[in-house]
Amino acid sequence: MMFDHEKLRVYQLSLDFNEWVGNLLDKVKPKIAVCDHLDDASSSISLNIAEGNGKFTSKDRCKYFDIARGSALECAGTIDVLVRRKKIMKEDSIPGKQMLLEIVSMIVGLIKSNSDRVIEPDEEYRINNETE
Repeated sequence: MMFDHEKLRVYQLSLDFNEWVGNLLDKVKPKIAVCDHLDDASSSISLNIAEGNGKFTSKDRCKYFDIARGSALECAGTIDVLVRRKKIMKEDSIPGKQMLLEIVSMIVGLIKSNSDRVIEPDEEYRINNETE
């Protein structure tokens, strides 16, 4: 028995990222404020995917998916800060950043597939079946 959000690959990947963050933060000493921010933002990705997937309208789903995307980008920024402050090595950040790239890409796909936006086809405008 599973909730619908648990079937999403992006949700499962976000949980993998949360696990990676937990392991990373266990190694960071001394703790700094950006560590708390990374912990919160990484959790926000999973939580907003789950909540958004349960919404009934496309607009509501996209709102939560967009928040999850923003949280993923915040995570990327906090990882950069940790590298620049020499709290973690750049090579140690690579697996997390790779997961984040995939997560952001998948969330963008969810947003596009749930969007109510009008999208015009990639073709020239025609009047009376003639090209202008």
